[in-house]
Amino acid sequence: MAEERRRSPNEPASPGADPGEGPAAASGEGSGQGPAAAPGEGLRSGPGQGPAAASGEDSRQGPAAASGEGFGADPGQGPAAASGEGSGQGPAAASGEGFGADPGQGPAAASGEDSRQGPAAAPGQGGADEPYASLLDLPLSSDLNRIGEQLHALARAQRTLQELLQAVVNITGELELPAVLRRIVRTAMDLVGARYGAMGVLDQEGRLLEEFIPLGLTAHELADLEGVELPRGRGLLGHLIHHPEPLRVKDISRHPESAGFPPGHPPMRSLLGVAISVRGRIYGNLYLSERKDGQPFDRHDEGVIRALAGTAGVAIENARLYQQVQHSSEQFQRLLLPRLPDLRPFAAGAAYRPASAPAAVGGDWYDAMLLPGGACAAVIGDVVGHDLRAAADMSQIRNMLRALYYDPGAAPSTSLSRLDRIMNAALDEAPVATALLARLEPADGTWQLRWSSAGHPPPLVLLPDGRVRYLDVEPGLPLGVAPDLPRPDHCRPLPVDSTVVLFTDGLVEVPGQPLDRGLDALAVTASRLVGLAPEDLCRALVAHRPGNGHDDKAVIALRTPPLTSYGSS
Repeated sequence: MAEERRRSPNEPASPGADPGEGPAAASGEGSGQGPAAAPGEGLRSGPGQGPAAASGEDSRQGPAAASGEGFGADPGQGPAAASGEGSGQGPAAASGEGFGADPGQGPAAASGEDSRQGPAAAPGQGGADEPYASLLDLPLSSDLNRIGEQLHALARAQRTLQELLQAVVNITGELELPAVLRRIVRTAMDLVGARYGAMGVLDQEGRLLEEFIPLGLTAHELADLEGVELPRGRGLLGHLIHHPEPLRVKDISRHPESAGFPPGHPPMRSLLGVAISVRGRIYGNLYLSERKDGQPFDRHDEGVIRALAGTAGVAIENARLYQQVQHSSEQFQRLLLPRLPDLRPFAAGAAYRPASAPAAVGGDWYDAMLLPGGACAAVIGDVVGHDLRAAADMSQIRNMLRALYYDPGAAPSTSLSRLDRIMNAALDEAPVATALLARLEPADGTWQLRWSSAGHPPPLVLLPDGRVRYLDVEPGLPLGVAPDLPRPDHCRPLPVDSTVVLFTDGLVEVPGQPLDRGLDALAVTASRLVGLAPEDLCRALVAHRPGNGHDDKAVIALRTPPLTSYGSS
């Protein structure tokens, strides 16, 4: 381009110039009908009047301008100038330009041209690989902003989807209904960044709130609301009950159905409410208030919570079914267990808790009865298995053993051995079970505890002075293993007001941990409960649950009475 030669006034016009017209000026002019205009003029020259100037012009039909122009060049009739132009029909411009050139018919220029039909442009100089054909096609700033917003929305949607999937895992991993409801509220708060959340559970008629579970309140806010009745479904909460469509409110106080807040209630401005259905019936409503960023809830928030509400309905239904199955299993188990008879003068108590797994009917049992001569017998047992078969076997074993240990002349080991042989002979498939049979009887001004164990955990004794100890002895073999092997008996004296606690392994056993750890934990708990009545003691021990809850558990306790009404034996 730099070596572009200027044509003298006497030199003939370049090819393609309109004949009979005046010569063009030497530099910077545009041709008209007469002599060229002054330097730098002529950009609006009339079409087809004379040849184009050598450098910098824009001609409508003459040769294209020389350098850096050509965006608006009309398809001409003459050849392009030497440097930087774009031409419609003549050769293409020399260097890197010609963005707006119309598809021509002539060959491309020597260097860096962009020709539609001519040879390809030089590497990197506006060839077909460029993303835009013209600078005019570049996106405007408004387009870029719109693209940025769309990308931001897409990224937010991806994050929300991941969070929603994790939320589904979280809420469906619970089976206890109270825990499920709280998990749903907490998850909804996290998904939309809400400071407050609550779940309102409808009553059977679906007209009022039977239960209200608020989350997000600080200790100070809870203290301010002490004594205030929980919402029952007035105002906007009532609106959502009677019109179960999603509700978004920017300013609660301005809504026509707002009923205000009770004294001490923290200020809340925005609200997002979504109904939760279970099997086609509205179970309750999910309420969220006050986004942490100060913004009102938007359509995106509403869509996320609506999606969560669908999963929440399934989780609630699963939890309710679990409750029903668990309740039925527990009721069945309790029907098989005896109600303790009147054992006075002994104080007695018993407790049972089923396994946490649904439909896990267990084989744990207990029993007790007064014997002739003032003695009292107690038994605890556990049939291997957690199904209806184990429960049925437990019932049979309990009834057979009760008939056997009523004989006051038979030692506990004798009764267990007889039971083992009967099980082996009478039952089609003799189950494996552990059991401990104990008998409290007066002897020489004190109480004697006689017992025999068939592979069962040892008795725990709470002494009147507060000491707690296990009566560790050889446990023997479980029932159903070797019926012909002899079983040992054991005997220990006990003072008045001693409490003997018999329990199943579900109270102390944790998979993967030594049994001694559970036994130690039970002893520590019992030492703190020495003063309780046997009934309260059993309930407290079961509630404490040193075990992990995956096995059913039974416990029975007997307390020795004063010996004033007993003679020596």
